[in-house]
Amino acid sequence: MVNNKIKVLIVDDSAVIRQILTEILNQADDIEVVGTAQDPIFAMNKIKSLKPDVITLDVEMPRMDGLTFLEELMKTSPIPVLMVSALTQRGNETTLRALELGAIDYIPKPRIDISKGVIQLGEEIIRKVRIAAKARVRTGSSHKKTESKPLPSGFKLTTTDRIIAIGASTGGTQAVTEIITALPESTPGIVIVQHMPPMFTRSFAERLNAISKLDVKEACTGDRIIRGSVLIAPGNKHLTIRRNGAMYYTEVKDGPMVNFVRPSVDVLFNSVAEYVGGNAVGVILTGMGEDGAKGLLEMKKTGAFTIAQDEASSVVFGMPKRAIEIGAVKKVAPLEEIPRIILECVIKS
Repeated sequence: MVNNKIKVLIVDDSAVIRQILTEILNQADDIEVVGTAQDPIFAMNKIKSLKPDVITLDVEMPRMDGLTFLEELMKTSPIPVLMVSALTQRGNETTLRALELGAIDYIPKPRIDISKGVIQLGEEIIRKVRIAAKARVRTGSSHKKTESKPLPSGFKLTTTDRIIAIGASTGGTQAVTEIITALPESTPGIVIVQHMPPMFTRSFAERLNAISKLDVKEACTGDRIIRGSVLIAPGNKHLTIRRNGAMYYTEVKDGPMVNFVRPSVDVLFNSVAEYVGGNAVGVILTGMGEDGAKGLLEMKKTGAFTIAQDEASSVVFGMPKRAIEIGAVKKVAPLEEIPRIILECVIKS
């Protein structure tokens, strides 16, 4: 009899967490925990014999840390990995680095009453394992500050203020990082919604700021959107833009979830369509679901140039696929070509 269940290997130095994750995942009819390991050294041998479809990986462990193990794994045996991270500043930074290296997503490990907190996340853990099992693994790279690709000769930046709006979800931290680190400091202002919880967005902005030529920060109400700046929606807050004369500003606000998420890409894209119109470029990247598709269509209707990441380079081809299906996209492209396309949209001969 063929076993079509998703095979999961749990790697965590806490016996309690290993047990809780095993009990949670084995409740699902389509998931089976085939093994556990207390550190990456044990995990390496079990991967060879058990051939798991998904690995859950703790960040800080004895003998070998999670990042070193992940980097080696992505080079030799790429497997979808879910990071298990404590909600701390250090844990956030490490998890973001793991996502850059190729991890699919992360499971937040509460700092207080860990056992109860993990149990409460049961449905989310099962959902993320299912997504990871279907995801494409993109091996990451070490991002350093490098010279950005020069603008094509004979071209100059437009004098009209342009705005670039980007939306992403699962796999998006890696995709956004690749785009932002490839753009020059003269790039028009960028606003981003990346689905992630509070605390992570600030760490994400700080990391991008450190490795790119652009000025990256977590958005606050009243921030001006100017050339060379990148503003990222805070976790659990919607991000919109407003116009005052010739200047654009961000507005961070509460409000109901849209498409079951907050921040929502649709909320951002709709505001860009309303206030920027044809002077905007919209980019929808890898992610589960359909958040951003309708907003991107509104941007296209007002004259914006709209781009979707292609299926081959997407970790999860959900959001881009939906945007393409409803006719919201003018250009479908692999991730590595998107920075060049963005630049071509904001320059003229």
